[in-house]
Amino acid sequence: MGQKLKIAGWLSIGALTGALTTFSLQTVARGNMAPLPLEELQQLAAVFSMVKSDYVESVDEKKLINDAIAGMVSSLDPHSQYFDKKSYKEFREGTTGKFVGVGIEIAQEEGLVKVVSPIEGSPADRAGLKPGDLITKVDDTPMKGLSLNEAVKRMRGEPRTKVVLTILRKQESRTFPVTIIREEIKTVSVKAKMIDTGYGWIRVSQFQERTVDDLARKLEELYKQDPKMKGLVLDLRNDPGGLLDAAVAISAVFLPDNVTVVSTNGQLEESKYTFKAAPEFYLRRGGQDSVSALNTKTNGFFKKVPLVVLVNEGSASASEIVAGALQDHKRATLMGSQTFGKGSVQTVRQLGADTALKITTARYYTPSGRSIQAKGIVPDLLIDDTAEGSPYAALRTREADLEKHLNSGQGEEVKDPAREKARDEALKRLEEESKKPLADRKTPEYGSAEDFQLQQALNRLKNQPVKVSKTLTERAADKKEQ
Repeated sequence: MGQKLKIAGWLSIGALTGALTTFSLQTVARGNMAPLPLEELQQLAAVFSMVKSDYVESVDEKKLINDAIAGMVSSLDPHSQYFDKKSYKEFREGTTGKFVGVGIEIAQEEGLVKVVSPIEGSPADRAGLKPGDLITKVDDTPMKGLSLNEAVKRMRGEPRTKVVLTILRKQESRTFPVTIIREEIKTVSVKAKMIDTGYGWIRVSQFQERTVDDLARKLEELYKQDPKMKGLVLDLRNDPGGLLDAAVAISAVFLPDNVTVVSTNGQLEESKYTFKAAPEFYLRRGGQDSVSALNTKTNGFFKKVPLVVLVNEGSASASEIVAGALQDHKRATLMGSQTFGKGSVQTVRQLGADTALKITTARYYTPSGRSIQAKGIVPDLLIDDTAEGSPYAALRTREADLEKHLNSGQGEEVKDPAREKARDEALKRLEEESKKPLADRKTPEYGSAEDFQLQQALNRLKNQPVKVSKTLTERAADKKEQ
């Protein structure tokens, strides 16, 4: 076992599916592999042999081995995953912001596939899928018990092909089919506009390869519209994360040069690293430095403009890195609700020409040393979703709700005894809400005049009164069963 194994890796910090979340890391040389548990491996071989020879029907050997690997990895935490040929191809495609499918971020709930959020402008978005929808079938295949990997496989396909999703929408107490035509999803991860005289809004919905260039271009457009802008809102609500180098680059747009953005720590020496707001930390794959170019064109304007960052329970991973860095350096006021709490780093190791292993290798920490894992970022100002409050906040899934989630590594996690009561009350309100006409239940679009949280952010920038929530409180991370 003295032979050194060279493997290429990618670090990944996306929220749930991981299909959009990698960046290249240099090839690393590993030393001697850990001793193998020979007795247990002999048992594994014996079981494989018995299944192969004794099972009622002939079984595919490759499938048995792939399923054994997938089961071993999925038992670790919600974000570790084995990629076979097809899923690995889709994984790599996702980082470019282009793939063929229906266009949704997904998680698992009650053994089914849950829609975390439709990708803006995607076929799923146009078909009316909503966050919280449960997918019970893809075509004729029930989703109960299938892995996320299998679910993704069945929803991906060739352009212009049809797929039928059976949707369970709990809040409306109904199940219905939705026919979607697959297409190449070119996710638009950055939107921007002036929302008032002298005040801008820029929304980042994912952190992809194109995101930094798109953000720099949009900010330059805002600057040209008003070089004396009085304030800016950076909207990271429902941003599930993505590329770590994109998070570092976007932080560098707003932070002083060379300050710490995020650090990582794990067992491997290469997982102990500190990322700073400088080009060498976000241009490790080469490419143009649109961040430095923007700062030159605007004379560093966006490092000084008054800034509010909007976050919520759907803000995860890379978006939490940006929010945490800006908060720790007191560069921005964070407003909204407590974030998702995914503070772990995944490394993708290529196993063969077309297979790979995504495995959690580190936790990440904000500049002040806070672990966000299973905790999240608590905004400076807790703001309700609407003027009437946040009646369904208790129903939102966070990292601490996921089975087998990694703990924070910074002290014991505490169970909140009031959470189940709050969930029951929220479910009752949701049941009543479902009886209203659909038009009355539509959530205001982010960036619109009806966006309550955005209006409060604007008030903050104008030094006007802000309607702080009277009900939202910091949610402690739930303790894992030992």
